[in-house]
Amino acid sequence: MTIYDSVKKTKLKFEPLREGKVSLYVCGPTVYDDAHLGHAKSALVFDLLRRVLEAEGYNVLFARNITDIDDKIINKAKELEISTAEIAERYTDAYHRDMAAIGVRVPTMEPKATESIDAMSEMIQKLLDRHHAYTISNGDIYFDTSSDKNYLTLSNRQSSENVSRVDKVSEKRSDADFALWKAVHDEGVAFDSPFGRGRPGWHLECSAMIERYVTSGEGEYAVDIHGGGADLLFPHHENEAAQTRCATNHELAKYWMHNGFVTIGGEKMSKSLGNSFFLKDALKAYDGEVLRFYLLSTHYRGDFNFNEEDLIASKRRLDRLYRLKKRLFGLSSPIIETEFKTNLLEALGDDLNVSRAYALIDELISSANEMLDTNPKDKLYRQNLLSSLHTVENLLGFGAHNPYEYFQFGLDEKAKTEINQLITRRTEAKKAKDFAASDAIRDELSTLGVSIMDTAEGTFWEMRD
Repeated sequence: MTIYDSVKKTKLKFEPLREGKVSLYVCGPTVYDDAHLGHAKSALVFDLLRRVLEAEGYNVLFARNITDIDDKIINKAKELEISTAEIAERYTDAYHRDMAAIGVRVPTMEPKATESIDAMSEMIQKLLDRHHAYTISNGDIYFDTSSDKNYLTLSNRQSSENVSRVDKVSEKRSDADFALWKAVHDEGVAFDSPFGRGRPGWHLECSAMIERYVTSGEGEYAVDIHGGGADLLFPHHENEAAQTRCATNHELAKYWMHNGFVTIGGEKMSKSLGNSFFLKDALKAYDGEVLRFYLLSTHYRGDFNFNEEDLIASKRRLDRLYRLKKRLFGLSSPIIETEFKTNLLEALGDDLNVSRAYALIDELISSANEMLDTNPKDKLYRQNLLSSLHTVENLLGFGAHNPYEYFQFGLDEKAKTEINQLITRRTEAKKAKDFAASDAIRDELSTLGVSIMDTAEGTFWEMRD
């Protein structure tokens, strides 16, 4: 397997730190609002990476943190006049629901910032002891960037570019220095620590959590792969790397992976631009698998320009897979290793080459439909085909629905109930050999836009396009 390393800016053969095991750490959300499509894209990319690594036979430890204390959370709590804990819990739950809806698997571990204050305090103390950090008169503690000779080697920036966009503090030794601990002297949200009451700096969280929960504590690197959005490369990941290097004498990650931005109309998704598209809103209009299929359809390193025309076209592409799955409905068989699986894994093993993977799926669907038209009862072929579709489901995370229910998306429960009642009445009419009533109900269903199919397993229905 090869992956593109964001620091070395080239594809590298993946060689894990420990045979058969992979540690993957991804920066998670700051839970002060609902997840948008940018969050979804990043979560899907690393969910796909995890699936591919597992399919390659690795035991993957996948960690994704939750930032549940931050100035944004505090401001939202003030706005809504509730506690920061309530805000964090509300939006953590919402994030979990949204991620589940698009098929993102639950991480192996999900440490929270508020539960890791002692780990952060330990790292701050190490940095102070090693003279990589200093305290100013108000009790704030800063990382001394000049003390790290390798600072900026991650993002390959020039020192003249490295100025703080937030902290303008006269006592800082350099504008590039960043906060490790923010002292709190009033009644604001704060935590006890050896340095007094305060809050941790954002950059500190992941470094401390990785040391506490993920790393083995041995070797040249803390984790195999560290990932996140491209906007995190600087300053967040640069600062994480510096903290870890200076506190532990090992590097944070062997490989760094970053996904591109999600844009709408060519602009980076940003709440300040007013074009943030919440995932929960997209899920009201489209099935989660449709969004997954669409958001994964371009290579993870490129920027993704969201527009509804492309989303609709992408849905039609996924529809073809489900129409093929309908032709195999009711078939069950043991999972068979297929040539298709080998080819699909080879494509995804090439730095998650989804373009090639999707092309392989399109080729499979076309050839399968031709074969089933010619020889629909070839049991061995059908079993191999079903195994190939299971491979798509396991590796890429779509194709898991009942194929008939997939085409029912968008109907409310009342409408579904009414349709099911009509189908039940039709079934009863057929049993009673009242074919006139049965045909009348079929016509009524057709008028509603419902197509039905009678099978040995029962009658199934879907909405026509």
